Amino acid sequence: MLTIAILALLCASASANAIQARSSSYNGEYGGGGGQRFSHSGNQLDGPITALRVRVSRYYIVGLQVRYGKVWSDYVGGKSGDLEEIFLHPGESVIQVSGKYKNYLRKLVFVTDKGRYLPFGKDTGTSFNAVPLHPNTVLRFISGRAGSVIDAIGLHWDVYPC
Repeated sequence: MLTIAILALLCASASANAIQARSSSYNGEYGGGGGQRFSHSGNQLDGPITALRVRVSRYYIVGLQVRYGKVWSDYVGGKSGDLEEIFLHPGESVIQVSGKYKNYLRKLVFVTDKGRYLPFGKDTGTSFNAVPLHPNTVLRFISGRAGSVIDAIGLHWDVYPC
């Protein structure tokens, strides 16, 4: 009898875990295979994405830095090109990222839930369009590969942090 009760409890627990709503998803990696891997997975603990710094050259996305809450991530990428910085409005989140690549990242466009388009880079290469898999989720952090330019990018989605 005890065995049946334990088995029933294990089955109920497994069923409850199976029906829990999933919220995280991933898109990428978009770009080439060069450079060193980076990830901002730990930065998401500092809060939601609140600003973006992107360094662009004539042909590539050279570097990238993201502010999570009030804390900037480590800068990844090279030093050439022009640095552009955009701050999100309070409560604003990135809900879509599109761009272009060809061996290296060439263009990024961040789209927010307030209808803003935040474009960086040049319009050449293979297109990609990344959106979260689950409803009511936003861009939580990025990962990818970088050297003297941003070689590739990955986009990680989840619920807005409390």
